[in-house]
Amino acid sequence: MEATKKEHQLIVSVSPHVKTDETTSRIMWSVSLALLPAALAGVYFFGLRALFITALCIVSSAVFEQLYFRMVGKKSAVGDGSAFLTGLLLGMNMPASLWSFSPFTVHVPVIASFVAVVITKQLFGGLGFNVFNPALIGRAFALISWPKAMTIWSEPTAAFLAMDAKTTATPLGILKEEGVVKLLEVFGDKMSLYMHLLTGNRAGSIGETSAIAILIGGLFLLYRGYITWHIPVSFLGTAAVIAWVFGGKGALFTGDPIVHLISGGMMLGAWFMATDYVTSPSVRKGQIIFGIGCGFLTMLIRLKGGYPEGVMFAILIMNCFAPIIDRGVKSKVFGAVKQNTAKENK
Repeated sequence: MEATKKEHQLIVSVSPHVKTDETTSRIMWSVSLALLPAALAGVYFFGLRALFITALCIVSSAVFEQLYFRMVGKKSAVGDGSAFLTGLLLGMNMPASLWSFSPFTVHVPVIASFVAVVITKQLFGGLGFNVFNPALIGRAFALISWPKAMTIWSEPTAAFLAMDAKTTATPLGILKEEGVVKLLEVFGDKMSLYMHLLTGNRAGSIGETSAIAILIGGLFLLYRGYITWHIPVSFLGTAAVIAWVFGGKGALFTGDPIVHLISGGMMLGAWFMATDYVTSPSVRKGQIIFGIGCGFLTMLIRLKGGYPEGVMFAILIMNCFAPIIDRGVKSKVFGAVKQNTAKENK
């Protein structure tokens, strides 16, 4: 009888009650692994310059985090992979032309890494407390501080060891300034344009060029359950609809959504930046609202703003609203009674 009673005893414990074998370190390294195809594609198309800049961002991020921990007397957490991931994302958002633009622009990735890791993450309380995506803040700081160096783009080069390359405009830049006719003139017919955008054989940031490589990594995260479909689908879906309706010249419903979806930082932002656990809503309804906001702001900037790209600014703006969105759509607590109802019962 005693054994039977013990089997039916109610065990009360401190939350969380649902546990998993996943750790912060495993998630961080898994996301870095998912980014590997896109990072390798960037190195393939832009050569040793891309590898050097990406590695410089990773090493700088890890070193600055380690130095910060030593300065404040905390135990080092560099091994959890968050600094590596921040550096990798930051490097993938840098132009490969930073190396050849000037001998003095090598400091740009280093300073951007400091801003991302120390100012954006650690000074806000460390991992889990940052308001904004650290890699995007690092890139935004670099863009504001060195606009010329951060907006000169290199053509893909067949020579891996080549440290110099011709500069050219990105597809979004051509589309913004000269329209789709010029874009087709540069890349050939529409199918040829799509293939260049999908594979990554065009100018752009190091890690955002190959839409296929990014999609492979995003689907891996989706398969492993590290992200859900809510933010990427709502982000890309909203952007596609707006591009189709308002993206054409002279008439509605004549835009090409495919070009916008696989150009620039759209895919990288939707799958890897907007889905950041810390800076995005945790509630599913909130994630859909967050994704819609990102897609809307991205296309608003692309179509009506001064910049040809808007993913970075869109995500950072929506980071501000993530806590408000979470509070606005949070589920009702089980068993809770509305205050006015309670007064009426009295």
